[in-house]
Amino acid sequence: VQLQASGGGLVQAGGSLRLSCAASGRTFNSYRMGWFRQAPGKERDFVAHIGFWSESFTYYADSVKGRFTISRDNAKNTVYLQMNSLKPEDTAVYYCAANSRTYGSVRSSEYDYWGQGTQVTVSS
Repeated sequence: VQLQASGGGLVQAGGSLRLSCAASGRTFNSYRMGWFRQAPGKERDFVAHIGFWSESFTYYADSVKGRFTISRDNAKNTVYLQMNSLKPEDTAVYYCAANSRTYGSVRSSEYDYWGQGTQVTVSS
């Protein structure tokens, strides 16, 4: 599967952005989907993941819990990350990823496919 992330940009602290990740292929609902982020000079960190369906279990990093929401629309082969109450420390390149395993994961090494990343910059 090929992934294309979009929706990043420059926003003031307290603002919102919605990232999208469009997947090619007809097997989108065979993958659990996740979002990760990487700030300059830092490792790629887990943000959120969702199961196979829009009603599936979701899981978030503590740093974004209550502010970010992951969702998916299998009819559109797209996963979203709604980001509210953004903080300067949310500044990073955000990546979507697809996981074919039978469990959700916070480990980037357990994701099989990656999008190209979209830059999110939050100014103070």
